Amino acid sequence: MENRERLSSRLGFILLSAGCAIGCGNVWKFPWMAGQYGGGIFVLIYVVCLIVLGLPVMVMEFSMGRASQASPVRMYQKLEKKGQKWHAHGYLALFGNVCLMSFYTVVAGWLLYYFVQFATGHAGQLSFGSMLSNTGVNMGYMAVTIVLGFLCLCFKLQGGLERVTKYMMVVLLLLMVVLAVNSATLPGAAEGLSFYLQPDFGKINANVIVAAMNQAFFSLSLGIGSMAIFGSYIGKERSLMGESINVICLDTFVAIMAGLIIFPACATYNIEVSAGPGLLFDSMATVFKNMNGGRIWGSLFFLFMVFAAFSTVLAVFENILACVREMTGWSRPKGCLICGIGLLITSTTTALGYNVLSDFHPFAPDSAMLDLWDFIVSYNLLPLGALMFTIFCCNKRYGWGWENMLREANNGKGLQVKNWMKPIFCYVVPVAIVIIYVMGLVTFKWN
Repeated sequence: MENRERLSSRLGFILLSAGCAIGCGNVWKFPWMAGQYGGGIFVLIYVVCLIVLGLPVMVMEFSMGRASQASPVRMYQKLEKKGQKWHAHGYLALFGNVCLMSFYTVVAGWLLYYFVQFATGHAGQLSFGSMLSNTGVNMGYMAVTIVLGFLCLCFKLQGGLERVTKYMMVVLLLLMVVLAVNSATLPGAAEGLSFYLQPDFGKINANVIVAAMNQAFFSLSLGIGSMAIFGSYIGKERSLMGESINVICLDTFVAIMAGLIIFPACATYNIEVSAGPGLLFDSMATVFKNMNGGRIWGSLFFLFMVFAAFSTVLAVFENILACVREMTGWSRPKGCLICGIGLLITSTTTALGYNVLSDFHPFAPDSAMLDLWDFIVSYNLLPLGALMFTIFCCNKRYGWGWENMLREANNGKGLQVKNWMKPIFCYVVPVAIVIIYVMGLVTFKWN
């Protein structure tokens, strides 16, 4: 395998890392989670989880990637002591990325389908339920998503992934601002914003806390090495605390803006905010159908959704590709071909989950294959992976150790991790993860 590739600029690293974090988790999952779990109080707890749990884990994951200059499957092998078995988590991280993309590519395909229908003037008959039952639409748009993603990655890192993501991220941020301003002018904006931004502390319960933490890790793509891979592509000019804050700020901005777009519109058109996964499909389609210039606004909205989804698809595809290439020595084009075929196979389970495999219900009677993949990733691999990173980076005897992590994180200019933060990194974070993880399993709707 050739010498390790590099990103061309700090901006490229920030936008690429933010692009990995920003995606369906922010603009599809975050709004409907906020709608189901109490609005403003969910948003508040989510932000707290980002700062207290997400930031330390991101710093540690970036540090491990940059110190090892390797993908997750080789990262531990370069940092662990002789005889240790931490590298097993590297393979689990690769599995986690595959699980994530096994349903994420289908959701990205849904967004692409809705964009095409609005752009071509065929939004009048759009129905989320009808789309789910259409095998051809689910399989076809999922396949297009995977093919487009790996075509971009066939090129070198700087010419392919970095260049495409830079343009998509800039356009995405501009589109969000335009759409949020438009929503603020709607008649029901005040009511929608009150639900979304004003916390009701009477709604706090175990389910809300668990959902907020899982959403924080999901939206930041933490725990399965997705951030570590980009840490391995950058130099040591900047310290990692500041870079992590930049990424989290961009990620949070997009999540909050998504709610600013959606909830005023829901209040204006009397749409149920707890509609769940279909909130951004049937609900927003209804909004745009009843809005002056709805075809244009609908096309813009789902275009920005497609950009958000593809920024994560490309970033996680790169993580999977880097892991596979380090294990096999394959070239980029060969790796893209084999990885693409593999994901086509695993993603088919989700694409068929609401039609051909609609009788399969892994949990509650209304659950499907998507819920099984999401349970594996969101409720297990992300929090447990974050816990593994924390233990490895904070325990010198059994892992890499605090001093080594601190040295790597603070290498370069910018904000530094201070020694007074050690109790937060080494004790508060792992204890909180364990408690909330157990709460999640106890309160999960198994049937």
